[in-house]
Amino acid sequence: MIQRIQSIWFFLAAITVLCLLFIPILSFINEGIGYVLYGTGIKEFRNGVETPSINTPLIISTILAGLISLINIFNFKNRTLQKRIAIINILIILGLSFWLFNIANQIPGGLENAEINAGAFLPLASIIFNLLAIRSIGKDEKLIRSAERLR
Repeated sequence: MIQRIQSIWFFLAAITVLCLLFIPILSFINEGIGYVLYGTGIKEFRNGVETPSINTPLIISTILAGLISLINIFNFKNRTLQKRIAIINILIILGLSFWLFNIANQIPGGLENAEINAGAFLPLASIIFNLLAIRSIGKDEKLIRSAERLR
């Protein structure tokens, strides 16, 4: 059912991934030019003018990772499929994190002087929420198996 605890974990996982679109991951100032990395790409600030470089595949994969968690809420009738989709979503989020790290390495000046913002921890939080959902699904399966034994 939708009111199970794993639904809350999947919802929180979706929200944290989708927040990558709005919350900065890291920022860096190099020779008067500011760079800010979001889940949409890099925004460059030069002389008070913002120039975003939008990375469409990055936006699509960020939204996809969030939508997978939201859609997975409604797979409550098939718990094994729900678990598998959660594991696939964890792998997608790990790939997204690696991709964001590679984009951050392309910023002129490197990561040595970059300031890490709150968005850097959102993929980790989403992975933790997915793992908690998987654990809750396992507890549901255990409860159902024990109830079937009693019949």
